[in-house]
Amino acid sequence: MMFEEKIALVTGGGSGIGRASALAMAAEGASVMLGDIDDAGGKETVALLQDAGGKATFVHTDVTSEAAVEALVSAAVSTYGRLDIAFNGAGIVSPHSAVQDQDMAALDHTLDVVFRGIYHAMKHEISAMLESGGGAIVNASSTWGLNAYPNRSGYIAGKHAVCGLTKTAALELATKGIRVNAVAPGPIRTPMLMSDWKGDVDLAASGVPMGRVGEAEEVAEAVVWLCSDKSSYITGHILPIDGGMLCQVG
Repeated sequence: MMFEEKIALVTGGGSGIGRASALAMAAEGASVMLGDIDDAGGKETVALLQDAGGKATFVHTDVTSEAAVEALVSAAVSTYGRLDIAFNGAGIVSPHSAVQDQDMAALDHTLDVVFRGIYHAMKHEISAMLESGGGAIVNASSTWGLNAYPNRSGYIAGKHAVCGLTKTAALELATKGIRVNAVAPGPIRTPMLMSDWKGDVDLAASGVPMGRVGEAEEVAEAVVWLCSDKSSYITGHILPIDGGMLCQVG
């Protein structure tokens, strides 16, 4: 198993890609610390992990609070003794608005979750990994962090910022034993996508060359690979997982 005796941390672990990533990490032998604002979802993920024979702990975490994220990382270290890998997957449904009509409070909340939440996590995960002797971090960006779409400016700006943060941290840590990468999913079948697209999976898939939405488990496999030694010479990379969406023009 790739993660035997490794300690993992996952934000947004209560559902969707975060849950799938936690399950995939545990299947490879990791003990997993989960953070999410959704207590019921987080506890359900822990139960799923434990039923599969894994080790997991849940801590209620609002990633917009640096103190809460610091407490989550501290709980991982105090519970399991170290931190080796992390997936920063907490997210939010993208609000719809043209730039000139944007409610600034909604913009602040979007950026607090999709960008500052990852910044909070990385700040404290990096410190813990330096103490542990190294590690790997994967951030959740989006195809909208590599391109754009009308009426989603706040979310898109936040995801672009995640890509820039990922690359900057990768350079800072390249000689310190910590690799930092990001995944950029296209439409993935998660509760967030179902909410955003009002359950219309066919509409969500309409712009995908492969003709379907992706599954959370498909993203989780990429997250696990980027966290593993199998990607040991990869850092600062943003990996699209999009069924070919970014290949097409027009």
